[in-house]
Amino acid sequence: MSIRSVALQPFAGQKPGTSGLRKKVREFQQPGYLEAFVQSLFDTQADLKGGRLALGGDGRYFNREAVQIILRLAAANGVAHVLLGQGGLLSTPAASAVIRAHNAQGGIVLSASHNPGGPQGDFGIKYNIGNGGPAPEAVTEAIYRRSQDIDRYLTIDAADIDLDRLGEATLGGMRISIIDPVADHAALLQTLFDFDAIRDLLHSGFRMRFDGMHAVTGPYARRVLVDMLGAPESLLLNAVPLPDFGGGHPDPNPAHAEELVGLMPGLDFGAASDGDGDRNMILGPGIAVSPSDSLAVLAANATLAPGYAAGIAGIARSMPTSRAADAVAKQLGLPCFETPTGWKFFGNLLDAGRITLCGEESYGTSSNHVREKDGLWAVLFWLNLLAKRREPVANILAQHWRQFGRHYYSRHDYEAVETATAQAAMADLAKALPGLVGRSIDGMAITQADDFAYTDPIDGSVSKAQGLRVICGEAARVIARLSGTGTEGATVRLYFERFEADPARQQDDVQARLKPLIDFAESQLGLRRRSGRAGPDVVT
Repeated sequence: MSIRSVALQPFAGQKPGTSGLRKKVREFQQPGYLEAFVQSLFDTQADLKGGRLALGGDGRYFNREAVQIILRLAAANGVAHVLLGQGGLLSTPAASAVIRAHNAQGGIVLSASHNPGGPQGDFGIKYNIGNGGPAPEAVTEAIYRRSQDIDRYLTIDAADIDLDRLGEATLGGMRISIIDPVADHAALLQTLFDFDAIRDLLHSGFRMRFDGMHAVTGPYARRVLVDMLGAPESLLLNAVPLPDFGGGHPDPNPAHAEELVGLMPGLDFGAASDGDGDRNMILGPGIAVSPSDSLAVLAANATLAPGYAAGIAGIARSMPTSRAADAVAKQLGLPCFETPTGWKFFGNLLDAGRITLCGEESYGTSSNHVREKDGLWAVLFWLNLLAKRREPVANILAQHWRQFGRHYYSRHDYEAVETATAQAAMADLAKALPGLVGRSIDGMAITQADDFAYTDPIDGSVSKAQGLRVICGEAARVIARLSGTGTEGATVRLYFERFEADPARQQDDVQARLKPLIDFAESQLGLRRRSGRAGPDVVT
């Protein structure tokens, strides 16, 4: 095998965000751009030399080309064995499952998650470590530092391999196993849930649709729901992955899953997953289950699923996620951890056995079965719950709120805001925080106002500047943070939460109940005024 060293200049801005490096496709297509980042990864992750690497992505535009480039770099950098998803496909939770099942040293996942695809869309790459979870900040920071002074990448001259043929191949001296991208993940899910009970539910006249959003989860849903559980093919919507996601936005929320939402009056249950299969949306007739509530409901009913029948060790949620899970943990006598946004922060807690379930408000929920959020897992958990309780989704939520209280919750996104404008708004709020304590919002006293910092209880690492918080005791919260997942300008996310214990007031309109908090945020940040917009771009 002849290894070729190719000179290059560093590219500015190759700093991974909340979940890897995300840029426009055209940036990744620049000569040497992908190579520079991947070489930086190989230069800093010594255990990959002579090791095993999982590789695949969500099938978006440029996925197949990127796989071929990475395979040649991996061979040149001494990787011994690559586990490659057939067709270059591997959902994010499946990648985690493959890493863990085959004792790989790490994995490269090609995805920009829920961001749009196609030639004018987004592309992304992230690295998962040997536990199957996203690389922690120490690893991503090392990769970034190397990317800023890198001067060459290593590759080999070789023809493209056939990505679609299952079986063994070689590239240089490197072994490549082209694997069924669904098999390991589906087998794992079958150990966690009562497939017999779910099968009975699906054959009882239960009306359901699953929207794959023309993204990677379609084949996984077909294998599990149709092939393994015997549901009809008609249960699936948009189940064929497409490089541009069929022109849609593969973000599983009511704003982007209009077809599924339109069908809900005639269904008992609806669900969707995103570009790389790690997010989920849960719907009932006339109701969308907020991700925060979903985590809390699953925690409260965990013992109904075989994989969690013995109970759960604890719960973790990201800081902006509502405190609904905290209420469940308190009643059940369980620990509940509040972490920064980013699934990587759950890894240490999961590895240490401190938690079993975890979730984020951005439609991500999962457990200790992998080290990523898992969209199909969440759908199956809800189906297991519905199969055991045989109650409508709305009834389950109403009963949950009566027992634990309702946390009215919403997220408002201002997308592609001019960066300087967004930063100025956040800076003004940060300056105002010390003077807010003691004031009130709609009669609720502000008890705390700060910039959230997190000390990892396992390794002691500290993460600062994770989001601005205005807290009214147990009654309400307003949170503002800049997102790390956008590729244009800045995305400002505002989170609003208000607690209601009285069952007589738990069926109100969400935005109406949150309006005083929304008005307060505008008075402090002035996002509408500064951006010239009538309101947020997306409300969930």
